[in-house]
Amino acid sequence: MADGPYWNPAHETMPRDELEALQARKLRDLVQWADAQVPWQSKRLRDAGVTADQITTVDDLRRIPLMTREEWMQGQLEHPPFGPILAADQALAIRYHMTSGTTGKMPIRVLDSMKDWEWISEMWCYGLWGFGVRPQDVLFVAFGYATFIGFWGLHYAGEKMGCLVLPGGAMTTEQRVRTLVEMGATAVASTPTYALRMAQEAKALGIDLAASAVERVILSGEPAGSIPATKALIEEQWGAKAGDTAGMTELGTIMVFECAEQPGGTHIIEDHYIEEVLDPISGVPVGYGQMGERVVTSFGRGFIPVLRYRTRDLVVRIPGSTCPCGRTFDIYEGGIRGRVDDMKLVRGTNVYPRAVEAIVREHAEIDEFQIHLYTEEGIRDEIEVLVEIPDPAVDASALLAAIGKELAGAHEGLRFGVRQAEDGTLPRFELKAKRLLDERIVIGSEGELRGR
Repeated sequence: MADGPYWNPAHETMPRDELEALQARKLRDLVQWADAQVPWQSKRLRDAGVTADQITTVDDLRRIPLMTREEWMQGQLEHPPFGPILAADQALAIRYHMTSGTTGKMPIRVLDSMKDWEWISEMWCYGLWGFGVRPQDVLFVAFGYATFIGFWGLHYAGEKMGCLVLPGGAMTTEQRVRTLVEMGATAVASTPTYALRMAQEAKALGIDLAASAVERVILSGEPAGSIPATKALIEEQWGAKAGDTAGMTELGTIMVFECAEQPGGTHIIEDHYIEEVLDPISGVPVGYGQMGERVVTSFGRGFIPVLRYRTRDLVVRIPGSTCPCGRTFDIYEGGIRGRVDDMKLVRGTNVYPRAVEAIVREHAEIDEFQIHLYTEEGIRDEIEVLVEIPDPAVDASALLAAIGKELAGAHEGLRFGVRQAEDGTLPRFELKAKRLLDERIVIGSEGELRGR
């Protein structure tokens, strides 16, 4: 059993030179495993002139070719259903999961062995323990428990740590709120959006969540978990500390977590991953304090070796020494900032959904919001933000005007339309929120109009 603030004290406080030596050794083993077990990976490595015996330092990682989601998905199309990336016989698998996916896109499908699953839960133990969850906690998991990997690993990590774990699948929001209160849950796991949704439901039921036993809310699944305004709103409504984590189906589990010191970012679990931050256009590494794209190499999942996978996540890396917790693991300041492909260009101005949410969530009067892009009269791109303001005592006109001014100020003067939506009409989300609706029209090569 872990002791003190660290789940794995020896590794979480390991000097950087020793940590990099550990990473290099694991990288060499991973390259050897992928080369021997996965012909598709072996060809990529050999074409790049890479063999395991050439891996002596972490810097040798850069000789390995980058891998994209498009390549992964193309492999699934050509070799359904899992593609040519498995390093073990399917008969050895005990778990099947897939990405949450979006309409019109193929989900990535993954398999795991028992050993893989033990590692998956171990990574969540780093995060839960690091944020202060302990064996005496009652952990409520507000999650649908379907094929999306989501909080599955967290559930098993809670059991591994000795917590009483309450699965919140197949429940309405009301049932979840009542159950977590009645059972005395001290920690709750959900997406940031759903944490706010449960708080809204509790208010409607006359339940004071801030007076409940909940002390910690574990967030994952959306960049909003590290947006200060969103986190502050969650903490206010729950009367609890909110901690961010982030994971990927491609990895099977989390790769970063916020510690109990809440340093304004998430520690990278560097004894199990090598995380690079590259310029998304040139592929050149960027330094501390500069925004770039996450590229991940994972050491834990034996069924699917992951070598230099382009995540499309935008991050800013800073030294672990900036956090007083004592971990040597580096930090992503502000967590996952968004995705490379999240950015929308509106009349020459870059708009990121995270930046819009950071402003909207400063106003606690707003229950839900949506970003709507459309084309006015087939010519001019417009952007509006729809918001629900349930309290009739609020001066809605003044609030809408204030938000519009703040959005324009943060976006080079770009005019946002801000409109009040009828209460309860905007979509609600249990998992990853999709608050951006792009209905703009573009003119095709033959002059015809079509949707984006």
